Amino acid sequence: MQGSQRNATGPKSGAIPTRILPVLYFAFAHVALAVAFAAVAFDPVAVAGFFYHARIVAIVHLVTLGWISGSILGAVYIVGPLALRMPMPARRLDYWAWAFFTVGTMGMVSHFWTESFSGMAWSAAMVVLGFVLVSIAVLRRLRVAPINRAIKLHIALAFLNLLGAGSMGTLLGFDKVFHFLPGYVLSNVYAHAHLAAVGWALMMVVGVSYRMLPMVLPSAIPEGKSVYVSAVLLEIGVVGLFIALTSRGGWVPFFALVIAGGVAAFLGHVIWMTRHSRPAPAARPRPDYAVWHAVQALSYLALATVVGVGLAVAPLSEATLRSVLPYGVFGLIGFLAQIVVGIESRLLPLFAWYGAFANSGFERPLVSPHQMPNRAWQRLAFYLWVAGVPALAAGFYFNVAPVLATGAWCLLAAVVFGTLNSAWVLRHTIARPGRPSARNRTAPSEASKPA
Repeated sequence: MQGSQRNATGPKSGAIPTRILPVLYFAFAHVALAVAFAAVAFDPVAVAGFFYHARIVAIVHLVTLGWISGSILGAVYIVGPLALRMPMPARRLDYWAWAFFTVGTMGMVSHFWTESFSGMAWSAAMVVLGFVLVSIAVLRRLRVAPINRAIKLHIALAFLNLLGAGSMGTLLGFDKVFHFLPGYVLSNVYAHAHLAAVGWALMMVVGVSYRMLPMVLPSAIPEGKSVYVSAVLLEIGVVGLFIALTSRGGWVPFFALVIAGGVAAFLGHVIWMTRHSRPAPAARPRPDYAVWHAVQALSYLALATVVGVGLAVAPLSEATLRSVLPYGVFGLIGFLAQIVVGIESRLLPLFAWYGAFANSGFERPLVSPHQMPNRAWQRLAFYLWVAGVPALAAGFYFNVAPVLATGAWCLLAAVVFGTLNSAWVLRHTIARPGRPSARNRTAPSEASKPA
């Protein structure tokens, strides 16, 4: 049943996420991340050394576009109705957007790998077209969503920055062929990378986290004007940094500090959430790996922020050049990629629960969302992330291929176990449960919400 349908005894129209489209995005995202880590694991020598070469750029885009952006776009169709109170039905254009994004990303990565820059640029334009279609759908519905305006500001700015980063990336692709952009190539690349990572991914994660982290912890939801601070500082910082880098001005350290202020404002709200905790559901297992992933990811956010500010203020040297890839690992893998894992660990069981709820005719499903994940696979995936991220960063920094390969193999195994767990959870959206046994029946007043 699509999210736009309604059952006489079930939730109101738009309250249940659309069924197929999020799974398509998540499936592609899991494959992209696995391929990225496999490429490093099987041939670490080919990606070691100086960071700006075709293969490492291809792998970075598998992580940033394939995993992070793909997961965010898929999550929008779940988070929208469940946390942001805005229906996100899957229309025909939404499936076209997924097709443009998927085919374009594969085209970009393959053309980067073969150093065919003309094909890469046209593939990037296809990805941007997919972004445009999703952005229009989200911004149109976000405008009337009944949630805190500060959270809406984060999400709106994130999608606007996404379009800017995508456009800049397309221009960089065509510049590889026609050489028309002014300025220094690496400075332009840094500007594009930070607009994408900070302006799009970080801004989106911060905005959604103000709604999702209280569900994960659980805790009270931050309210008031202080929630605007992270949006304003992050946006001023990333736009200023973009301009400073592309114009090669002297304001890079200042805007890096402004971004750090936005990160600090967000982390301050996270600390506030931990101090205003709410009782966790009795059915929630211990330890809660969604929380553990989130805590580890936020630690890497703090570390990446410190390293990033250090790179911005330090003079160019061999040490700073060697630190760029570990900085990317901390920010892109340790924080962004892993916070997606943490949120997905809580989001997919809820998504599967609502699917099973619809399958049962809006009666109580047999399994609560807390019982759906495979605990052994979750545990293995978490500890592999614990080991893999620092090993990957150390391998890049010290240029030691065996250490780099060890980190990549750990993270590849983590992705495999995470994918198996996701599939195990999502099977509940396909199965049609029978009548609950007496042991599993619940009171009618509880039948319309997950445990």
